[in-house]
Amino acid sequence: MASQIHYEVFRRVGAKGGWTMHEIVSSRENAIAQAQGLMAGEKATGVKVVKETYNDETGDYLSLKIFEDGHNQVKLAPAQEDAPHALPCFKPDDLYSYHARQTMARLLGDFLMRNRITITELIHRADMLEKLEATGTLYQHAIQKIAVAQAASTTTPVQQIVKSLNELVTQACNRVYRDQRKDLFPDPGPGQFAGLARKLSEPSGDRTKAAYLFNGALARHLKEARGWDEKVLMLITIMEDAPDEEAPRKLVLSSVDAILAECLSGSAALHELMGSAENLGRALNKLVTLFLGQTPEDEARGKGLAALTQHFAADDLPEARTAVAGRIIAEFKSNKRLCPHDMADELKTLRGIANRIVMGIGKYLSHEDLIGAFTLRSKRLVMQEALGRYIADAEPDEKIERILFVEENIIGAENKRQLATYVMPVLNSAAFENHFHTAGTPLLQRLQRLAQLQSRMRRSGFVDVTRAEVCDRLDKLATAMEARGRLFAGIAARPGSPADKAQTLLKLAAGGFLTEGALSAQARALILDCLSRPGFLSGYLAAQAKTQQPDGAVPDSEAMMADLMQTLGKAGITAETGLKTIAA
Repeated sequence: MASQIHYEVFRRVGAKGGWTMHEIVSSRENAIAQAQGLMAGEKATGVKVVKETYNDETGDYLSLKIFEDGHNQVKLAPAQEDAPHALPCFKPDDLYSYHARQTMARLLGDFLMRNRITITELIHRADMLEKLEATGTLYQHAIQKIAVAQAASTTTPVQQIVKSLNELVTQACNRVYRDQRKDLFPDPGPGQFAGLARKLSEPSGDRTKAAYLFNGALARHLKEARGWDEKVLMLITIMEDAPDEEAPRKLVLSSVDAILAECLSGSAALHELMGSAENLGRALNKLVTLFLGQTPEDEARGKGLAALTQHFAADDLPEARTAVAGRIIAEFKSNKRLCPHDMADELKTLRGIANRIVMGIGKYLSHEDLIGAFTLRSKRLVMQEALGRYIADAEPDEKIERILFVEENIIGAENKRQLATYVMPVLNSAAFENHFHTAGTPLLQRLQRLAQLQSRMRRSGFVDVTRAEVCDRLDKLATAMEARGRLFAGIAARPGSPADKAQTLLKLAAGGFLTEGALSAQARALILDCLSRPGFLSGYLAAQAKTQQPDGAVPDSEAMMADLMQTLGKAGITAETGLKTIAA
C-alpha cells in the first residue's frame, strides 16, 4: 500500500497568500516534520500536509488533509488566545480510554461493520488506520462531529477544536505506524498469550504500555479470524489460558473482555453470532437467552457463541455481559416493533420478554433502566396510530376487551392514563349500546358479557376514577337491559316456591351474570325477599335433600346450611344478614 501513497507539503506566505506546493515525500513523518520546520523557521504563515492515495481501479487520487498549522488559520480574540481547548482528550493515550473508544465506535460504526473489526483492533492496526484515513470524508466528519458537540458547551471556536483534534489523532496514528514499522507489537501463537502477559506485567514495566502492546498483539492475532464467531472463540480460548498470577491474569481478562464487549455492542456482529430472526421480538428473545447464559432453542450455533454462553452462565466477562444488557435496552427503546403485523403478538412477546429479563436484574442490568425502556415502548403502543389500528375492525365489546388486554401488558401511569381516554368514547357510542340491546343474542349471554368486561375493568391498573366511571357505565347499561327484558320480573312472576326463586337468583348473582352496582343490588334485594318468605328454609332443605340424597338417606342439615351461607357470600350477602333474614 505504501507504493500507492505520497504526501504533499503545502505552504502559504502572507495573510492573504494562496497555497503553493513545497515538496512531495513518501514518508508521513518527514512530510509533517518539513511542514513544522517551515513554520518554526518563519518561512511560511501557514502549512498543511495532504495525503494522496492512488486508486488502482479508477485511476484517481483520494486527497486527505492530515496536518495543518498557521498563524492566521483561526482568528481568535486576544482574550481567547491562551484559552484552554476544552478537548475531550489531551494526549494520544486518552484515545484508548473506555469513553473515547465508545465515542469512536459510535462515530465509525459503518467502517467497523464493513471491515469486521472492533474499535480496539482499529486503533492498534496500522493497515486499518491507513484504510480509514483513505476514506477521507468519514475520517474528517468524525472529527467535526466531536468538535461541534464539544464547542456547544465551551467558548472555544469549532475550528480551533478541529485543529487540535486533528493534531491529536495524527500523533496517535503516527505512534501506531511507527510501532508497526519497528515491529513493536508481538505476534504470539494461540497458546503464547499467557507468557506475553507475564512478560508485560513485570513489576518494572509500564502498565499503560503493557495494555497497549497486549491489545496490539490481540489485534494482530484476530486478523486471521474468518468471521465474528471465530473471533469470539479465539478471544475466549486466550482468556481460558490466562495465567494464574494476579497482574498478568488481570491484563488478559480485561483486554479480552473489552474486545468481546465491543463485538457484542455492534449489530453486525450480533446478527452473525445469533443468526437471523423473523422479527425483533424473536431476535430479542435470543439476546435475552444469551444474556441469562441459557442454552438457546436453536442448537445450530457457532462454537464461539456456545463458549460465550457458558461463560455468561458462570458470571464471567462482566463488560461483555453489560454490553449485551445495553444492547437489549437500546433495542427496547428503538422505534421498531417487536411483531410488526400483529398487535396481540406484540403484547404477548413484550410480556414474555419482560418475565424473562427480570431474572437478570442486578449488577449488569438496573431495574430503573429496564422500567424506563419498557415504559417508552409501552408509550408507543398506546399512540393513536398503533392502538387505533388494533381496535378498528373489532366489535364494540371486543374493542373494550382489546383495550383491557393492552392495559395488562404495558407499564407506566401516564401510558395507562393515555389508554383510558380510548375507553369512554367506545362505551358511550351508539354502536356499543345497540350491540347489547340487540335481540339476536340471549339476554343472559349479553348480561354475562357485560359482567365479564366489568370484572376485568375492576382488576385493571387504571386509576380509581376511570375504573369507577367505566364500571358504573357498564352497570347502567346492564340494568337497562334487565328492565327491558324483564328478567327479574319474570322470575318473580313464574310459579314456584321462594326457595326455587332464590336458587335461580343466586345462580345469576354468584355465577357472574350480573354487573356490580345497581343490578347486583336489585338481585340481592330480591334474594333477601325470598329468604324472608314463610316456608323458605324448609323448602330449601327439602329440595337440597332430594338433590343430594336421592336414595332416601338422612341429609346433613348443617352442611346444607353451610353451603347456603357460602353461596350467599358469593352473591354479596353476608352470613349474618342471611341468617337474620331467613324465615322458617
